[in-house]
Amino acid sequence: MAITSTDGAAAAPPPAQPDPYALRAEDARPAPNRFRGRLRHLGPGLILSAAVVGAGELITTTSLGAKAGFALLWLVIISTAVKVWVQMELARWTILNGRPALDGFRAVGPRIGRLSWINWLWIGMDFAKMFQRGGIIGGTAAACSILFPIHGGSLSGTSLTIWAVIVTAAAVLILQTGKYHVVERVEVIGITLKTVITVGLALALPFTAYGYGTEQLADGLSFQIPAGTVGIALAMFGITGVGADEMTTYTYWCLEKGYARWTGPDDGSEQRARRAEGWLKVMRLDVGVSWFVCTLCTLSFYVIGASVLHPQGLVPEGNDMITTLSHSYTDTLGPWAEYLFLGGAISVLFSVTVASSASVPRLWTNTLGLLGAIDWNDMRVRTRTIRILTWCLPPVWMCFFLWVQSPVLMVQIGGIGGGIFLLAVVIAVWRLRYTGVPPRFRANPWMTAALVLSSAAILFLGVYGVLDTLGLTPGD
Repeated sequence: MAITSTDGAAAAPPPAQPDPYALRAEDARPAPNRFRGRLRHLGPGLILSAAVVGAGELITTTSLGAKAGFALLWLVIISTAVKVWVQMELARWTILNGRPALDGFRAVGPRIGRLSWINWLWIGMDFAKMFQRGGIIGGTAAACSILFPIHGGSLSGTSLTIWAVIVTAAAVLILQTGKYHVVERVEVIGITLKTVITVGLALALPFTAYGYGTEQLADGLSFQIPAGTVGIALAMFGITGVGADEMTTYTYWCLEKGYARWTGPDDGSEQRARRAEGWLKVMRLDVGVSWFVCTLCTLSFYVIGASVLHPQGLVPEGNDMITTLSHSYTDTLGPWAEYLFLGGAISVLFSVTVASSASVPRLWTNTLGLLGAIDWNDMRVRTRTIRILTWCLPPVWMCFFLWVQSPVLMVQIGGIGGGIFLLAVVIAVWRLRYTGVPPRFRANPWMTAALVLSSAAILFLGVYGVLDTLGLTPGD
């Protein structure tokens, strides 16, 4: 039986699945007004936590603690805290407008061709991030190779190459099965277990030979940057907590979760404004939970590196990175804990690879749409392009690892690229705040003050990093 419209003309049948990037009045629904109800609608932040609590915390943060000791503990706290407000502001614009971040960046001029300078900067940053994602694949392969060596020893070139291929293929195949939501739940469980173990180890350290006390913690909060740690500190600031690429990706997850779709198109009504306020509260809770998890994990990883690895002069480097990091477990819990560490490291790093393989193709597909190469608004074209890029991009990242063969350096390169892009995101957020967010939704003075402080801290550290690179900082 044909479906007809009210004027008698034939109408197209409704899609089997609503387009998560399209706003339709019939999809709008009020947000829960109780805390328990809001908890049931969390999701994007948990996905983000699964992606964030990985390379930055396990590799860069622990390496920073091993190199600098407790001296940069303050930077860990600032790194995870100041970015949240920029993330929240960008997500608010997305929910109110129903558009992802890269689409918004395009509106922040000047333009170069069809794209804004920020879009082009994102493209450059993502090429730097390819080193980071390759490093994560390499770290996962190294952990697998130590646990199950293949031909020629645990860290031989042959074993690492085979495991890198296996890790990459597994991530791609998982996403091609269409059961990624199941994998996400498994990843969150795995990261939760890793978090419990890591936090537990950090809290137990004072009762071991590698204990720390209030004096070390006080030194770590003295706002100093020891000589020789600026580079890795900037990489840590760019990669730990919610980085610029995660902020950008978060807007896509908010759309696919339904926050904007349930808010509905802006018809100027009071009802729509109240729905928007309700779903923005859900988003802020989602961001808060994600921030808490990221901060707790980051502090734990840093304390472990500073307390266990730093006194022994052990700094994770090259392909021996996983072996060095395992000392944080074996030196405190015994040799058996190496298997505990390797299993947790594989779970954490592989979850990041899967998350990147799911998110990055979406951003590149959106970029191709902005360039006019595809029709982003056509759901079939968009889905097909994302699937093709999911097959193509992870093998490229793997090749970067096989070329460089240094997971720590590769992650740091990606972190510095992310730190530079973060400066552009701050500029974009302020522009979008006053061009795409009605005054009603930016009237909270406390959130405005937090955004100001967050932006100032990011800009200060970003400028400091540029000056240090040029040798113009005090003392150079």
